[in-house]
Amino acid sequence: MTKNVYWSPLIIILLLLALVAAISQLVIKKSDQTPQQQATTASHQKHYEWRMVTTWPKGLPGLGLAAENFARIVEQSSAGRLKVKVYGAGDLVPALGVFDAVSSGSVEMGHGAGYYWKGKIPASPFFTSVPFGMNAQEMNGWLFYGGGLELYREAYAPFNLMPFPAGNTGVQMAGWFNKEINNISDIKGTKMRIPGLAGEVWNRAGGVAVNIPGGELYTALQTGVIDATEWVGPYNDLALGFHQVAKYYYYPGWHEPGPTLELLVNKEAFESLPADLQSIVETTARAINQDMLDEYTARNNAALKTLINEHGVQLKQLPKEVLAELRKHADEMYGEFAEKDPFFAKVYKNYREFADQAAQYHDISEQAYYQAN
Repeated sequence: MTKNVYWSPLIIILLLLALVAAISQLVIKKSDQTPQQQATTASHQKHYEWRMVTTWPKGLPGLGLAAENFARIVEQSSAGRLKVKVYGAGDLVPALGVFDAVSSGSVEMGHGAGYYWKGKIPASPFFTSVPFGMNAQEMNGWLFYGGGLELYREAYAPFNLMPFPAGNTGVQMAGWFNKEINNISDIKGTKMRIPGLAGEVWNRAGGVAVNIPGGELYTALQTGVIDATEWVGPYNDLALGFHQVAKYYYYPGWHEPGPTLELLVNKEAFESLPADLQSIVETTARAINQDMLDEYTARNNAALKTLINEHGVQLKQLPKEVLAELRKHADEMYGEFAEKDPFFAKVYKNYREFADQAAQYHDISEQAYYQAN
């Protein structure tokens, strides 16, 4: 037998009041959020589509793929909230137009190398690589734990840029030549593609330094526009086919012992991101920084064997007297530039002090270990 339930008007009113109170609490709780909290909530729901321009040919092993890997990881890590479309050199802006494009806000990001911008920031090569400077391991130590990153960002701040270390090739090769270098006089008049402060050293040694994007080097060497070129190392040099247009391959890479590549982010664009996406950008850049070094470490020797055994490339070591002369010019250059530019002097002092203490320990660790084998 079913009993009829009697809902008195008082019970109905009380239930309605309870429902209204619950809804009111939700409204009050939401209204209690500060404008900043409300903005944060909204920003976590917002999706961003950015563009990245690079100084490298699109898809180039190592250098070019680093940008692609960065974009892929950022999109995955952010669950699609930040998507980055990558453009190779010349696709959207010229290879050496990356700095200006990101600085102006025409695009949000770029991938390149700091020494390309020494005309704008004389100290910028220190954040890539300088002649007879630190190797990759030491560069990472300086940037992340020795004050280098703070100086890096101080240098780029006037240009509305936030730089992040984002790749390292390890010690490079000295370059490709169509004549042998047996003494310092062989450098005189040799037109070589060699950027950054190394180009200044090359000029002081009697050579002629030019700066040409990587995608144009093969033709420039083939047609005699240049007599020699440095690029990276066997892994990349094999891919670009330099063995087809040059006979001699020299080492060691005195000019770029630990070249750090950079992710440039427009400062206003970066600050527009919520904190979690900013963290994803920074963390991914650091992961790419290490990943690139790992890849070159794994690939270079196999590529070098291919160049020598299959293509007949003649591998040669630069004579000690040539390296000593280049070193002398480099030391003179650093002193002269430091006298002219206070910020250059500030960066050089910090860089040199860190490099000296790192070298002291590496004499009894890395160097001693290699000599023991």
